[in-house]
Amino acid sequence: MKPIQERHDLIAGRLPEDLLEAAQPVVLRGLVSHWPMVREALRSDRAAVDHLHGHWRGAPVAIMTGPPEIDGRIFYNDDFTGMNFGRADAPLPALMEELLKLAEVERPPCYYVGSTTVDDCLPGFRARNDLDLSPLGTRSQGAPDALVSIWLGNRSRIAPHYDLPDNIACVVAGRRRFTLFPPEQLPNLYVGPLDFTPAGQPVSLVDLKRPDFARYPRFAEALAQGQDAVLEPGDALYLPSMWWHHVEALEGFNALINYWWRQSPDHMDSPVAALMLALLTMRDLPPPQRRAWEGIFSHYVFHADADTAAHVPEHARHALAPLTDEGARHLRAHLIQRLQR
Repeated sequence: MKPIQERHDLIAGRLPEDLLEAAQPVVLRGLVSHWPMVREALRSDRAAVDHLHGHWRGAPVAIMTGPPEIDGRIFYNDDFTGMNFGRADAPLPALMEELLKLAEVERPPCYYVGSTTVDDCLPGFRARNDLDLSPLGTRSQGAPDALVSIWLGNRSRIAPHYDLPDNIACVVAGRRRFTLFPPEQLPNLYVGPLDFTPAGQPVSLVDLKRPDFARYPRFAEALAQGQDAVLEPGDALYLPSMWWHHVEALEGFNALINYWWRQSPDHMDSPVAALMLALLTMRDLPPPQRRAWEGIFSHYVFHADADTAAHVPEHARHALAPLTDEGARHLRAHLIQRLQR
């Protein structure tokens, strides 16, 4: 395991213009240390709670709750028939008061608020606590349209998983340890079901706190290729699309704000749809046919270039033409029609 690359040459609240060029994770030390939320959190957990409470306008939040025995690990139950946590909705102030009461308890129950839209939950928060993404827009005429979410709770451990969007994760209260694995480490992470998951994304079945190398021997190679860092309040992490990440909240009260955006047009669907269709239509074909389809995908998708359809008259290329809003609608309608046969 090696440390995540760090940047310290930052302007408060502004992202480096070359951030995306390497497609590598980067810790951005002190990027949001000027936020009022961070300053209050450094004073005390109570001050941080009061700051958040001042922006709450009554919308309940969805909470994952687990008994002390899960040790903060949001995961499956022992026999993989369900999860080791429950779900509930509650007012945010009541949850935060409970977190303050439990902060000094040695083995508290786990409370975890996952991705919750800031503008819905805490309207007005971003007026003074926000990140300028405009440098990221220098390649696409304007700042990306990011989804801004809050993550909040006490000590928790979220299993390694990937996300499709790029991500800037800003620690605003407590500390978090991020453990990252490059996308190519998928075979060494022992990932669980694709369509039955704790929170939407497939996760590694390895417990990073107590890895069982007898059961998951290739995970040793994943660790050798992994990167990690502990982020303090005010620090941020740029996490590229598709990187696997394990996130551990280390304090009795933790809060994180993250920004998600995609480097692709809105009309592009999630590649997960193609993966599920491939499982349905190709995985169980005879090996020679699978190899043939591997070549077809390589030709039309993964190694497609200007020559792929150059021999077809431009007006007749249809699905082989560069994708547009209208083209995406036609492809989607064609796919739906075929699936309904």
